[in-house]
Amino acid sequence: MWLVWVSLGRPITVLVLFYTGLVSSIGCEALKTPEEPAVVDLYLAHPHPLEARGQPEGPITLEKAVDIALSNYPAIRAARARVDAARAGVSLAETTYLPRIDLIWQELRSTRNNISGVLFPQPVIPAISGPVSATTSWDSAWGSAGGALVSYEPLDFGLRGAFVDVARAATKQASSEAEVTRLEVATTAAEAFLALIAAQETVRAAQANVERRNIFVQSVHALVNQQLRPGADASRADAELAQAQIQLTRAQQTVTVARATLAEALGLSEGPLSIDPGPLLNLPFQTQVPPLDLTGHPLARSQLAAIEAVRARRNTLDAAYYPRLFLQLAVNGRGSGFDSAGKALDTDEGLLPDRANWAVGVSAVFPLLDYFPIRARRAMEEGNEQAERARLDQLLVNMKGQEARVRATLEAALSVAEKTPVQLKAAEDAHTQTTTRYKNGLGTATEVAETQLLLAQSEIDDAVARIAIWRALAAAARLEGDIAPFLDIVAKTPKR
Repeated sequence: MWLVWVSLGRPITVLVLFYTGLVSSIGCEALKTPEEPAVVDLYLAHPHPLEARGQPEGPITLEKAVDIALSNYPAIRAARARVDAARAGVSLAETTYLPRIDLIWQELRSTRNNISGVLFPQPVIPAISGPVSATTSWDSAWGSAGGALVSYEPLDFGLRGAFVDVARAATKQASSEAEVTRLEVATTAAEAFLALIAAQETVRAAQANVERRNIFVQSVHALVNQQLRPGADASRADAELAQAQIQLTRAQQTVTVARATLAEALGLSEGPLSIDPGPLLNLPFQTQVPPLDLTGHPLARSQLAAIEAVRARRNTLDAAYYPRLFLQLAVNGRGSGFDSAGKALDTDEGLLPDRANWAVGVSAVFPLLDYFPIRARRAMEEGNEQAERARLDQLLVNMKGQEARVRATLEAALSVAEKTPVQLKAAEDAHTQTTTRYKNGLGTATEVAETQLLLAQSEIDDAVARIAIWRALAAAARLEGDIAPFLDIVAKTPKR
């Protein structure tokens, strides 16, 4: 027996079944699953995305770093892909308004033994039509069938529209999450850029400290060799120099880590990455943080979209417990190589479906006992909506606290930046005076070491004080939900 079955509904399916008495000889081979390529092979078959992009040419500015991150970071591409998938889901939901057309054609050769009785619905035993014969015969004949069924649902009490609304809510949620991802990627890149500048300024101050201590060590050793100072001064100066060198090494390590962090934030592979601080070593021309509209933040909009998605799913349940009406039109034909008594006819009889029928009707389907699971599912969605609303309230509370912390941080950074120049000038004067006193035999090595330490810390504090203001403004931009105003401040601030 062989059977060809074609269905052009959703989805289009073609099934070919060939049957002989030797099925057992090929059954084991049919059950074997073809080997799939390993995940590593699939990965190596495509060019590595990071290697394909390479490193940017020359030092990059903050604005360039943000642009690279927005166009390069994998999370951005993933968010865009989710938005595209959600939009395709809307198109898929809208196809439910189309009529369904199923086409079928069968051509088979079979026996005609029929029996009286009942079978539960099942997909294994083929249905047989015709009279029940008193004897069993293994004679076979041709049979054929073909037809089309058109089904259209003109009235659904808003069920399909509710499913379309669910898909649209999912698209809105995916778009909001994409905005959140863009904001996170941009602000993370900016913060990593500022962290690298602060680390480089710390290295510069530590290097200057090492150079000063090295000069002092040479002068101390000269005085000790002339027996004008005790040998303990030389030992103290050597220890202070070694400590300064250790601090420089740690500062250089911090720069290396900060550079790797920036490369990761930009979505770049490992390699040299140089930056151009631009105006970020100066005070920003504007340091005020405007009042923030937290409800317009991408995180808040994303959470509102999540609430709308839950509400849309609940609306589908409201429209689910209604009758569904279908208009149906069927055209079909059948052919058989057996007559009404079950006797086989000519060998070519049954090859074509020469007995045709048509039918037009209306079907109404009502899920009577679905009331209870629908009610339970609706209660679940109501609980989900309350949970999402609670998350929104918690999010707004957290953002309020973050706003207070950002404003306090910015205010403290501005105050520190006003005092560090005074601190640096005083430390420089103290270092000059104590060094002169020591050379003239009026001071001690301990006094010089203390002033050198104070000067090194003052240089570091003065170098990072202005960066701290920029970092506070970057944190405010993250909280504001838009990095464009922060980049505008950077563009309008003059370079040093």
